[in-house]
Amino acid sequence: MDLRVFYFSTLLCAAAVTAGIIPVLRHTISRFLTDTPGGLKTHANAVPMLGGCAIFAGTIAALVLIRFTTNFPTGTLHSLRGIFGAGTLIFVLGLIDDLRKPKGLPIWARLFVQALAASFLIYYDVYVQIFSLVYLNYAITFLWLLTLTNAFNLLDISDGLCVSQAIICAAGLMFIALPGELWYVNFAALALMGSGLAFWPFNHTKRKIFLGDSGATFLGFMIAAISMGTQYTQQNSYGYAAPLFITAVPLLDTIFVSLARLLQGKNPLRGSDDHLAIQLKKHWHFSSAGIIGIFALAGIGCNLLGNLITQLSSQHTQTMCILSLLGGGMCLIWLLQKLHTSAR
Repeated sequence: MDLRVFYFSTLLCAAAVTAGIIPVLRHTISRFLTDTPGGLKTHANAVPMLGGCAIFAGTIAALVLIRFTTNFPTGTLHSLRGIFGAGTLIFVLGLIDDLRKPKGLPIWARLFVQALAASFLIYYDVYVQIFSLVYLNYAITFLWLLTLTNAFNLLDISDGLCVSQAIICAAGLMFIALPGELWYVNFAALALMGSGLAFWPFNHTKRKIFLGDSGATFLGFMIAAISMGTQYTQQNSYGYAAPLFITAVPLLDTIFVSLARLLQGKNPLRGSDDHLAIQLKKHWHFSSAGIIGIFALAGIGCNLLGNLITQLSSQHTQTMCILSLLGGGMCLIWLLQKLHTSAR
């Protein structure tokens, strides 16, 4: 059977399960998972946080379906088991955190469980493979997984912002992985895309639902995990920078929030209104749709650059990375300066 049929089936299954399970969740567990207004939360009434449950169910269902209908390359099922286990651990962690709202779990507990999930992935041979020193690769894997997991959670500050970036990142990773089937990347990316697209309308209706920590952290962890399953260095030895471009928007947003808090003497791990999306709305009067549009365009542009550097020579890739680093740094400095001026 044509491989494209399996790709479409994965996307459709994830979307169907996600969309189909949300009404069921509304009538069963919505009263236990609600996000009440207060603090940084500006919505008028309590909103069910069912997005994480629905996206998790859709993604896992699609991957289970494709597991029993295709013949994966050697070693892929081993990696897929690691993804199932670690992704489930992250989802359960986020779900417990959601159930304990508004207080939530302590930061140390969340980081500890996230580190356990990273260890689980490494045990199943899913880790960064850049350097000859394996323990250095392990350290970078821990840093990469924990950073992206929490970056997507930080991004979940405005309706549609986190899930739209997850869809864009998943699409970028899938297009790099095509036409090969290395590990689980193609199907896992499509499953995330299908679940995210199906969740989107429910996040923008009058009876809206939120992702919750369970959804945001699951998306971030899965994006980080599948980004380690693609060969980026077939054309040049610096192609491994591609995931940094693909996930540049969540990463830059996290750097912005952390620096903004540090410059104001705040704890970078404590919640505040220093998120870029909030500042754009607060000081520059951007609408929610406008903020999503800006972030989406930036994400698409970074994804195109990420795909491009996998096709360039090593010299051109080095040049692009240096220019992008300078450009991103200047942009961050400008935004932080604007934030400082507006705060006076």
